[in-house]
Amino acid sequence: MIRITLVMALRQIRRNTLRSFLTMLGIVIGVGAVIALVTIGEGATAKVTADIGKLGNNLLIVSPGGSRRSSGFSQANGFTKEDVDAIRRDVTGAEKVAPTVGRQALAVWGNRNWRTSVTGTTAEYLDVRAYEVTQGRPFSETEINAGQPLCILGASVKKELFADSPAVGESIRVDKLSCEVVGVLAAKGQSGMGQDQDDVVLLPLRAVQRRLVGSNDVSSIFVTAAENRSTTRIKEQIEDLLRERRQIAAGAEDDFNVRDMAEIAQTVTSATGALTALLGAIAAVSLLVGGIGIMNIMLVNVTERTREIGIRLAIGAMAREVLLQFLVEAVVLAMIGGLMGIGFGLAGSYAATRALGVPFVVDPKILIIAFLFSALVGVMFGYLPAHKAARLNPIEALRHE
Repeated sequence: MIRITLVMALRQIRRNTLRSFLTMLGIVIGVGAVIALVTIGEGATAKVTADIGKLGNNLLIVSPGGSRRSSGFSQANGFTKEDVDAIRRDVTGAEKVAPTVGRQALAVWGNRNWRTSVTGTTAEYLDVRAYEVTQGRPFSETEINAGQPLCILGASVKKELFADSPAVGESIRVDKLSCEVVGVLAAKGQSGMGQDQDDVVLLPLRAVQRRLVGSNDVSSIFVTAAENRSTTRIKEQIEDLLRERRQIAAGAEDDFNVRDMAEIAQTVTSATGALTALLGAIAAVSLLVGGIGIMNIMLVNVTERTREIGIRLAIGAMAREVLLQFLVEAVVLAMIGGLMGIGFGLAGSYAATRALGVPFVVDPKILIIAFLFSALVGVMFGYLPAHKAARLNPIEALRHE
């Protein structure tokens, strides 16, 4: 019986192809909009997560900074080598610790120059920030301890100064310091904060402190957590240790910040996920509009086919069979519209993600939910016309012109 009813429903839809398509249009738009917005949102979330991950895995960034008070911002001193050694020694689970000091400087080679970010650091910085040396070599421990004037160029700096020429072995001038290029970093692109991670020149920490900054202060400390270690727990240990070393009284605010990149990534992911869900819910409202369109057309169908319904009832068809026929027609209309909407939604989201430069991430659950919801809309808004058809009086229906 179901098979025969389904065949009759498809035949009726095919008989009025244009009207059936216009009836489904609301469902097509609704399902397509939901899938497109959710897919674009998932892609944006994936991109933000990946961009934050480029900063390094299990990363904490310790930096001096004033805390907001009623009188404004308090000033804070930089860290010392002893602070860095204390974190290495006393913080359980800290795998790598890389102190840094940085400033903006003009890099010059020949008749080319480029203003860039100069970072003085140690050998661990490459691992902490997940940098890879693709040309040349990294610094040796001896070179770092001696503060030799050597440098490793980021991909953007190499491109601006040397273009396609080899850079390793050449000497560049960084402000007043002449240094030999020993390596070039692999390109990483922009970070989640929009900064070009390749616009950097790395030098040994002591070389920058002595010859460019003129201070032994450390401006920030990058710390990575060992595998299976909680970054939250390591963050708490660092805060306790630095409060003690910087002699911050109990109850006083910290004059430093410890940023956990895992927490930042989780916060951003939650925010983008909530926004995606909101956009999907807003788009789902158009499905209800499409359902109302189906109900209106099915009511028109009942009026147009009143005599047909009367004949079926007169020759022995039961009311539930008539109800089932019209209900199946409404559901089939909604499901066909749902399938078309899935196709349009995937095509639109693919084009949008390519244009926006975000990954094309398809969640199969969203496709299934959108399709089932379209079928549910068909049931909800098709029941009233079907019920009206099933309650027709056969005699009155046969008299209908």
